[in-house]
Amino acid sequence: MKSRHKKLALIAGAIAVFGIIVGLVLNALNSNIALFKSPTEVAAGHYPKDQLFRIGGLVKEGSIQRQADGVTIRFIVTDTEHDIPVDYVGILPDLFKEGKGAVAQGRLQPDGTFKAQEVLAKHDENYMPPEAAKALNDAHARGVQKQAEQEAAATAQPKKTY
Repeated sequence: MKSRHKKLALIAGAIAVFGIIVGLVLNALNSNIALFKSPTEVAAGHYPKDQLFRIGGLVKEGSIQRQADGVTIRFIVTDTEHDIPVDYVGILPDLFKEGKGAVAQGRLQPDGTFKAQEVLAKHDENYMPPEAAKALNDAHARGVQKQAEQEAAATAQPKKTY
């Protein structure tokens, strides 16, 4: 083999090895990414079907149900527009409470229940994950807009005269 062919073979081999390494790294990153979705997005069907993802919002008041085994918990995450029931087996963070922000990571089950593998709670009185805060603000804005449209429609209807 000529030295020119050896150099080309070496370069081609290096490119192939580099491509394999990049492919493995991207695959590892892709399998570890957990996208954040709000309950409204999940209710609309905008979530990864076969991947882990995170759902966040407020823990609905009166929704926490602890099972007899002491580690199985069911609660509802809401963005004030839609509610998603969450099942979790494990120990919850100390700051996990009704009416407070929480983020759960897991998969949506065919029955519409979110099966969480991990639950995170906000860490102080003023903090909420930016994605959860945005989802709550968006849901609130949609609710205010919807209410204004209903009021406008009610006042725009002609009065009946007899």
